[in-house]
Amino acid sequence: MFVLVAAGCSTTPVTSHSTGFWDRTVIYNFSQFILWLSKMFGGNYGWGIIVFTIIIRIIILPLTWWQTKSMEGQQAVAPQLQALQKKYPGKDAESRQKLQDETQKLYAEAGVNPVAGCLPVVVQFPVLIALYQAIYRTSALKQGTFLWMQLGKPDPFYVMAILAAIFTFGTTYLSTMSQPKNSMTNVMMWGMPLIIFFTAMNIASAVSIYWVVTNAFSVFQTLLIQRPFSKRREQQEKVQEEKDHEKALAKARKRALKRHK
Repeated sequence: MFVLVAAGCSTTPVTSHSTGFWDRTVIYNFSQFILWLSKMFGGNYGWGIIVFTIIIRIIILPLTWWQTKSMEGQQAVAPQLQALQKKYPGKDAESRQKLQDETQKLYAEAGVNPVAGCLPVVVQFPVLIALYQAIYRTSALKQGTFLWMQLGKPDPFYVMAILAAIFTFGTTYLSTMSQPKNSMTNVMMWGMPLIIFFTAMNIASAVSIYWVVTNAFSVFQTLLIQRPFSKRREQQEKVQEEKDHEKALAKARKRALKRHK
C-alpha cells in the first residue's frame, strides 16, 4: 500500500521554488533537514537519515507511551469485555446498541482509548511517504551512498530487508510476550516481518534504513516502557501463587476429612 501511494505522487525534483504545501513545506523541508543533518556527520546521507529517524521516533514517543498504556488497559478489561459480549451477543439491533454503549462505558471507566493504538502508525505513514519523496526528488539524496548501498536504489544484498524484518519480529514478539497467544497475535508476529522484508527488497535503501532504525528503536523502547520480561515473570509468579494456594486448600481439606473420620 505504501509503495502504491508513494509511486502515485509527483516525481519532479523538489527545490526552493516548488509550490504547494506538500512539495514546498513538507518534502523540501524534509530533504533540507536530512541534508543539514548529513553535513554534521561528514556529509554522509545515510547517517543523516539515521539521525532523522531517531528524531522522529523521539517526537512520537509520547504517542507510543499513550498507545502502550491504552493496550495495557484493554488487556486489563478484556475479561469484562468478553462478559459483555456474552451478555449482548449482537443478534439484533437492540443487543448490538447495548453492547456498544456498555463497551464505551467500560472503556471510559477504565480510562482506555482504543483509537490510541493506531496513532503512532497514522503519524508515521505520511513521514514514510515524505521520506520516500524527499529521496527520489532530491538528486543529492537519490545519488547518495551509504556503506554498500545507493540510497535511491534497493539494497542489492537484502541486508537492510533482513534487519528490518528481524527488528519488526523482535518488536512484535516483545510487545505480545505478556498477552495470551491467539491467531491474531501469531499472524502479526510472523506476517508483519514478511511484509516488511519483501517490501524492503524492492524499495529505496534509504527507506529500508528508516525501517531498520525505527524498528530497532522500537525494540529498546518496548523493553524500556512495557518491561515484557518483568511482566511475564510477574504473571508466572502469580500463576504459581494461585497453584500453591490451591494445593494448600487441598491439603487443608484432606486434613479436615481425616479429623472428621
